[in-house]
Amino acid sequence: MAQAAEWDALHQRCPECHKAIIYLYVTSANTWERFMVYPLNASRPIPTEVPNPYRQDFSEACTVLSASPKASAALSRRCVQAVLRDKAGTTKKDLYDQIEEVVTSGKVPSHISSELHAVRNIGNFAAHPMKSTNTGDIVDVEPGEAEWNLDVLESLFDFYFVQPAVAAKRKAKLNKKLKEAGKPEIA
Repeated sequence: MAQAAEWDALHQRCPECHKAIIYLYVTSANTWERFMVYPLNASRPIPTEVPNPYRQDFSEACTVLSASPKASAALSRRCVQAVLRDKAGTTKKDLYDQIEEVVTSGKVPSHISSELHAVRNIGNFAAHPMKSTNTGDIVDVEPGEAEWNLDVLESLFDFYFVQPAVAAKRKAKLNKKLKEAGKPEIA
């Protein structure tokens, strides 16, 4: 006779926002799984400087992360490609060539460029079924890999949106002070 599954729940408070987090556990035979059931759309904060459609894609990639790392990786890959096209000015058609163009031109800092191919590869696992040469099993995206894609996106957002906005505010403040002192403003 098959052993019936046993369910249990755990709740805790988020150390940052102090809101509830609820997990369900299911145990059967000698295995168990944990599912976060609340909040459903756990997300990372998105800087206000990041405009749509990047904001929407990133938010959706965060929302689906726990339910489907594969979907999250595909969305974040798409978002990286859009940022490279729109902000780095890549002219190539496919993501591999866009990354190569950005890397060789030095259009992004080395700590970002070294991780762009990881995003592409993880996104490819999500979009194109690939089999392991050792086991023959389909290679799936793991949660840590999908989170890595989100980390790289956050770095791109900081480089292309946040830091330029911070620099513009600083410059405006300094120019105001220079103008009040009768000095020429900086360009």
